[in-house]
Amino acid sequence: MKEYTDLIQAAKEFPEAEAFIFDMDGLLFDTEQLFMEQLAIVMKEQGYTLTKEVYCKSLGLAGERLKELMLTTYGENYPFEECGAESRRRVSMVADTVGLRIKPQIVDLLCWLQEHHIRCAVASSTNSEHVERYLEKSGIRSYFSAVIGGEMVERSKPEPEIFLLACEKLGVAPDASVVLEDSENGIRGAHRAGTAVVCIPDLKEPDVSVQSYIDVLVRTGRS
Repeated sequence: MKEYTDLIQAAKEFPEAEAFIFDMDGLLFDTEQLFMEQLAIVMKEQGYTLTKEVYCKSLGLAGERLKELMLTTYGENYPFEECGAESRRRVSMVADTVGLRIKPQIVDLLCWLQEHHIRCAVASSTNSEHVERYLEKSGIRSYFSAVIGGEMVERSKPEPEIFLLACEKLGVAPDASVVLEDSENGIRGAHRAGTAVVCIPDLKEPDVSVQSYIDVLVRTGRS
């Protein structure tokens, strides 16, 4: 596993790549920190305590996998849908007013990929409606040829389905694609899909169990 501090230099490690596939939360935008904070507030209002450890376990999960984690942790009476929807509403309010922080070097990388005619997609566990709005509001939607949200696949990360769908939408083979991820679940899914993997850590350093799946690790720092 090679390490860099510069995203463009890391991208040059894959001269044959035809496509780059980006996660969104914690990768394009500094939204994992924001969502964790809002979820913690919402859960406290409902009488529950969110820890960073539990939240990090949820990174990259969606749908039934995420629900199973939260109900197992907090009990069958935990208001999963209510807490999730209210937290997302508050994050969306931030996005629509003050805007979301784009992670360091992301725009530079997107410009470089566009100049080199390399196709890009977003593959996020978040619903595509939110993904599209966040990309538009931040002025970077035009860089992406495809957007795949969590509701568009049956099995969320760490299964490979979302990355295979992104490759299909872009018209490229998985082994000609590079996935950029911050979460361990995303790294596992990309590895199972057969793509190259670039990890940009956000809230958590990649566990030793996934380090062998990472081709390049990039430390760009927090925004």
